[in-house]
Amino acid sequence: MATEWKLFADLAERAGDKHVTVDADAGDTVGDALEQLVTDRPALEERVLEDGDLRSQINVLRNGTNVLVEEEGLETVLEEGDELALFPPVSGG
Repeated sequence: MATEWKLFADLAERAGDKHVTVDADAGDTVGDALEQLVTDRPALEERVLEDGDLRSQINVLRNGTNVLVEEEGLETVLEEGDELALFPPVSGG
């Protein structure tokens, strides 16, 4: 099974695409899929991670739900057909 990440704003620019498919299976975690993403697209690493941990202002969604707030964070287990999204900090005025 493959899992697709949707990337937004400058994250898509760094990755070179708005959609990146990674090799993550049902039973793997969101963290496993994130690790695959930064391995496949190393330009994302410094923007998304700090000392190997997710930067606090980065949002990770699984099927539209923020895993850091409403689920088990990066330990959230993937299910077949899950769609992951990565958002940079949102600023507005």
